Amino acid sequence: MQLTGMRFGAQLLSYVDFPRSEILGPEATDSEIQALIAKHGEVLIKPIFRGGVGKKGKAGLIGRATDLESALREKERLYFAEHRVGRYVAKATGVTFEAVVPATDEVYFSLSDSTKYRAPVATLSHRGGVDIEEVDATDIAVVPFEALTGLKAFVIANALNDLKAPPPIISPLVQNLPKLWDLFHNYGMKLLELNPIRMMPGPNERRIPVACDFKAEFDQDDPRVARLKLPPYLFAAGYSAFEQEVNELRTYQGQSDVYVINPDGDILPLTFGGGANSLVTELLGDDAIISSDFGGNPPYAKMRAVAEICIRHYLRQSNVLFVIGGKANNTDIFTTFRAIADALRDDFSKRGPTPLYVIAGRGGPNVVSGMGVLRDTCESLGLPYRFFGFDSEMSAVVEHARLANEWMKGGGRAQVARLLGVDA
Repeated sequence: MQLTGMRFGAQLLSYVDFPRSEILGPEATDSEIQALIAKHGEVLIKPIFRGGVGKKGKAGLIGRATDLESALREKERLYFAEHRVGRYVAKATGVTFEAVVPATDEVYFSLSDSTKYRAPVATLSHRGGVDIEEVDATDIAVVPFEALTGLKAFVIANALNDLKAPPPIISPLVQNLPKLWDLFHNYGMKLLELNPIRMMPGPNERRIPVACDFKAEFDQDDPRVARLKLPPYLFAAGYSAFEQEVNELRTYQGQSDVYVINPDGDILPLTFGGGANSLVTELLGDDAIISSDFGGNPPYAKMRAVAEICIRHYLRQSNVLFVIGGKANNTDIFTTFRAIADALRDDFSKRGPTPLYVIAGRGGPNVVSGMGVLRDTCESLGLPYRFFGFDSEMSAVVEHARLANEWMKGGGRAQVARLLGVDA
């Protein structure tokens, strides 16, 4: 998840006039916080984390306050709070102050692209406020619809009637939820989720749907994302200099998605395609230094720059340089392999040789010439290598990389170092 919370969510929802909770950012003055408390009676203080970091409420990282003194005390506690999810540790960079919204019901709503239906899908439940996985299937509506016509009011009305939702909440949701299609479709989103939407009592016994939390994932290669003028740091997977450096190379062509899994790992995987990335990440575990996806037919200059950054940061600690992807449809394998080979040769020229085992598995246009240039580079540098074609099972190739790493740690690195005339 690239964007969570109401700090930027409130800004995006205002583009389509969707009601949302009143919010102040970390720059809010004491008088502004006091005015928000006086207006709504209570505020929630939430730390600002980059991306999705698990349930903050369950971790005790959401404060409540009915007076300024308590609000400032919670601000001090949460401003630089740390949140651990597994081995990942996120550090807050400020807090938001959000007005508490009284409500009779809570609603879950999301829009996403479905590979099952080959169409956009609306997911809706009148049992919101919790993880959608915890809601009984009979209380969830999953409705595919036609992208050309968009999300129409009757789609929402039919879904809520099928769920037997309380009648007072149906009309307000039918009027407001279709607005979110404009936000999802016009700004390059792959996922938009509001949970909860709190149904606040309004005049004449009506209900007003108020968004109280926001999540979104973007197709960063879609030029429509630029319309939002979001700060670039939101799209960096982490805080490290390496991740920031690779992220700056994002262009209209080719992906540059990277995340450091284990900074102490010893396999450097340059992965092409989401499926390959998932398999490599799962099978290599802590042996892999990074999780990456550099597919999308990157031009030579971009692939050369990405490979140079990866090699400069992590080659010296690596036993295996692992280049892996499925059978490409439009990615020029010769271009990508030549860029990696040139970056590797340039690093050896500048910083000297290092013991390394090179493994590559790929299929697609110009794969033979691509493997040829990578082979020539490995032989000129004196490095052992093993290449696999499109007819090789990818899981077996990943297993070979893992075994090669074990061999390098069991004495192979020292053997390669002796051949290169360097220290292991």
